[in-house]
Amino acid sequence: MDHVARIQAEWRRERPEIDVTPQGVIGRLHRLADRLGEELRLVYSRYGLSEGEFDVLCAIRRAGEPYERAPGELAVHTMVTTGAMTKRIDRLERAGLVTRRRSTGDQRGRIVALTTPGLELIDQAFADHMRNERRLLDLLTPTDASALERLLTTWLSSMEHPHTPDSG
Repeated sequence: MDHVARIQAEWRRERPEIDVTPQGVIGRLHRLADRLGEELRLVYSRYGLSEGEFDVLCAIRRAGEPYERAPGELAVHTMVTTGAMTKRIDRLERAGLVTRRRSTGDQRGRIVALTTPGLELIDQAFADHMRNERRLLDLLTPTDASALERLLTTWLSSMEHPHTPDSG
C-alpha cells in the first residue's frame, strides 16, 4: 500500500460517507509532481540556475536568432508576473548570461538577449534536462507513457479551456 492508499484507507475509516477515490489520482499526481520537481531541479542546479532562471533562458533560446525577447513577452512565455520576471532577469544579467538594452522600435521598451556564455550554458543545460526527462519517462513503458500523455493532454485541455454550455 503506497502513501496515498494509506491516507485513503484512514479517511474511509474516519469518514465513510465521503468518496475519497479522487485522492487516488490527485494525491498521486501531487506527490509525483513534487518528486519530478526535485529530479528536474538537480539538473538546473548543476548549471547554477534556479527553475525560474532556466525557464527564462529557455524562453529566450526558443525565440531563435538573435535570441532575444521583451520582458513582457518572457513573462507570458514563462507564466510569471512581470515583477518576478524582473528579478530573474536581474540575476541572469549579474551572472553574465543575458543583457538588457532599449528596444529600437520603442525607446521605453527593453529587450533581453542571451549573451554567448548564456547561449552556451542553456544549450548544455537543456540537452542535460532532456536526458533527465527521458530517464524519468523511461520508468514507464512506451505504451504507458503515450497513454499518460494522451490522458494528461485531454485533462489539461479541459481545465484550461472548459466547455461552457450555450446560455441562449
